[in-house]
Amino acid sequence: MNKDQRHPLEHRDKSIVDSLLVGEPTDTNLAELARLRIRYQGFPGARDIHIDLDNIMQNWGLTEEELFEKTRAIHQVGGIYKTRGKKEEQDWN
Repeated sequence: MNKDQRHPLEHRDKSIVDSLLVGEPTDTNLAELARLRIRYQGFPGARDIHIDLDNIMQNWGLTEEELFEKTRAIHQVGGIYKTRGKKEEQDWN
């Protein structure tokens, strides 16, 4: 029997997802959507976030392949995520 797990960042991510649901596909929002799609890909739980991420993709008329293509281009230019006075920082949580 599979038991759904609770992602340690689920509560924080839910507020981001909620803002994406009412937002537009700006560069920052596309990057956030791609980051969250990767974070929750294959995760056994957080079903409400999975559903919301799918709804955002549908609302913005994107496939996952198109989303990742757009965000690769955005990241090529760089500067989408600003660091907080530290050297380069990445969020791989």
